[in-house]
Amino acid sequence: MLNENIKAIRKSKGLSQQELAVKLNIVRQTVSKWEQGLSVPDSDMLISLSEVLETPVSTLLGETVIETEADTLKAITEKLEVINLQLAQRKITGRKIIHWSLISLCAIMVIVFAILLALESSYLGWNYSDPETAILGVAFHSFEWLFVRVAPMILVGAIVGIFLTRKKV
Repeated sequence: MLNENIKAIRKSKGLSQQELAVKLNIVRQTVSKWEQGLSVPDSDMLISLSEVLETPVSTLLGETVIETEADTLKAITEKLEVINLQLAQRKITGRKIIHWSLISLCAIMVIVFAILLALESSYLGWNYSDPETAILGVAFHSFEWLFVRVAPMILVGAIVGIFLTRKKV
């Protein structure tokens, strides 16, 4: 809601992200993050933003009710707190997804290694005079060659990633 309001009001005022950022003495990427919902302005910045956009803070936050200043600041604080909690939850969820994806990647690579060990490169004894067998044999050999050389690096990277994304106590 806040991110959409900032973007809509900025565009209605004919300002680019860069122009708004200059007026607020911040970098354009900060405005972009606000508009994408990746972060939110703090209460002081929200007030500055409302002044630059000539729009009440309550309008930026999606409210149409005009409240007293103390109530407005309290409402702003509560809304920012809710938004910050939502962003924190999104970050935790993203970290969990990455963590379990890396664990799955490690498991898949171990399974593929086990399969390659069990097959013992059986395609090396194939009759390569038959074109279909030759192409299939070259494909298997290329996959095995690439996998055996690249997979250990990916496996080490995934294990490091698992430790970096684990839940910190």
